[in-house]
Parts: sequence; C-alpha cells; structure tokens
Amino acid sequence: MKTLLEFDYKKAVQAINYFAKKEGGKIDKLKLIKLIYFADRYHIRKYGRPIINDTYLAMPLGAVGSSTKDIVDSSRFLAKEEGTYAKEFFHTEGNSVTSIADIDSDGFSKSDIEALDFSYNVFGNYKASYLVNICHKYPEWEKFKELFKSKETTRESMNYLDFFDNPKNEIDDFAMGDDELIAAKELFNEYYQIAKYWN
Repeated sequence: MKTLLEFDYKKAVQAINYFAKKEGGKIDKLKLIKLIYFADRYHIRKYGRPIINDTYLAMPLGAVGSSTKDIVDSSRFLAKEEGTYAKEFFHTEGNSVTSIADIDSDGFSKSDIEALDFSYNVFGNYKASYLVNICHKYPEWEKFKELFKSKETTRESMNYLDFFDNPKNEIDDFAMGDDELIAAKELFNEYYQIAKYWN
C-alpha cells in the first residue's frame, strides 16, 4: 500500500508521457525534467503538496527529481514494477523520450492537471538550456549556487519548504499572494505531519 510520503511512480510516468505528448510525441530529457519540476513547484505553492512526491536534488543544471530521472534513464535503481510500468507508456533513446501509449490520467487530480498545464503553457515553448537558466533564479536552487561555482559539490538535497520562497528582484512566473502562499504552506506542514504520524 502506497504511503502519503511515498514517491508516486505511476504519476511520474504519466507526467513524463503528458509532456512527451505535448511536444508532439517526443521530448528532450532535460526539458522534460524541468517541466515536471515547474509543475511540482506550482502545485506545492498553490495546493500545499507536490504532485509526485519526488526527492529533489539541486544540481549544476538546476532542480532534478531524482526518482523521475531514474525512470527516464531506466536506471538500475528502478524497482521492477516501475520499469515495467514505464515501458508501457514511453521509451528513451539518447536524449529523447518518445511516447508510445495514451496518457492514463486517472491517477491525477484536477489540480495536478492544472499544474501540468501551467508548466507547459508557461514554459513549454522554451529550449532546455533556457529552462536551466530559469531554474537557477529560484531560492531552493540559488542557496547552493556558490557551492556549485567552487565545485565543492555536484548535488545537494532540496527542501520542499524552500519552494515557498520567492526569488529576489526577479519576475516570478509562480507569483502568488502572501495569504495564498501562507495557506498553502500551512497545508503542506499539516499534510506532512499527518503523513509522518501514520507512516
């Protein structure tokens, strides 16, 4: 039985498939990883929870959902059921992911779809390299900027609470009112306290 804090690999696979379909059936892997991050960032800031419960890492090219990347890369770390499920919906070749089946959206809530749509509508016209630059302006990545510059590290764990912070002196595509952000943050804290209690 899936727990509240567990990575939702089926949602991750369908998010991958969703963005591949939006790109006409085939999408660049790096662009895909960024679009999923943007969808999660939007959803947590508005609704107090991420879509797929991935573990995000700050890396030189921006935020990366580590388990989603494992699925895209068919990593050896994948559980058998994750790899089998993914192969039903897409295949990866080189730097591209190609959809091979229709999206199964049954696992998504209306707000999940809203966040996926937001991500593609706002960022879908950009190339991966530009999306990397956008990732770099958000506080959850920027706090590690100097470490990456000095090459002290190549990856650092990100904290979902940092997703609620706004970038300084930047136009923010994720801008929300203070009251809305505070309410979402309270929902997030409540959600994860309950999850930790029951899990």
